Amino acid sequence: MRFADPVQAPGGYRRHLKIALLVVAWSLVVAAAAEFLSIAYQKYTHLDAGSYGMFWTRREWLWTHIGGGLLTIVLGALQFLPRIRRGYPRLHRWMGRSFLSGMLLACVGAVGLILTSPAPAAIRIAFAATALAWLVTAFLGYRAIRRGQVGTHRRWMIGCYLVTLAPVTFRAMIRIPGMMEIASPMVMIPTLLWLSWAVPLLVYGMGVALLERTRSRLAPRGRRVDVARAMGVDSA
Repeated sequence: MRFADPVQAPGGYRRHLKIALLVVAWSLVVAAAAEFLSIAYQKYTHLDAGSYGMFWTRREWLWTHIGGGLLTIVLGALQFLPRIRRGYPRLHRWMGRSFLSGMLLACVGAVGLILTSPAPAAIRIAFAATALAWLVTAFLGYRAIRRGQVGTHRRWMIGCYLVTLAPVTFRAMIRIPGMMEIASPMVMIPTLLWLSWAVPLLVYGMGVALLERTRSRLAPRGRRVDVARAMGVDSA
């Protein structure tokens, strides 16, 4: 019996592994994002100073930020569905435009919150850096698709969505037992704000590089191996 070469069998175990990993990853993302949005909804539906705390006098900026962020979290997750991307390209484009609009709206709210925040400068700078990373990754993704660079566009937009999920990641990190006991909150909060988007981008970038090296090694004579599309590393 002769087994199929996995490099020459795109329908083999590599494809199934890719699909399984993609389903698990996005299921975790959706679950974490849903919990985050549910907590935010439950907390801020009560219009009183006790629920809003330091945001009560700045609630308009908060609503703007949360509203735009909610749109980007939902649309961003839908954008990665292959059926929408490939079967409904016009819908994909309009959802992309709506994602960018929601992101800009959220950034306007973020700027308002940063400028009116009584928090220490380190925390405000960390929030501003997150917003800047969000804008930069989105701009690079948009510029790539305008130039017809689909693979580059996909990589940058995956990075952009990782930054979109920074509040979810931040909340997950502060819930790790003992995390907030490493140092004072004034140190840990800005540190974790930076790490909430920098670490996912770094890990993703290293994963892309590793997959590109794997593809080159498995296809030394120019054969293309579809092992990296799950991370946006493809040429189409």
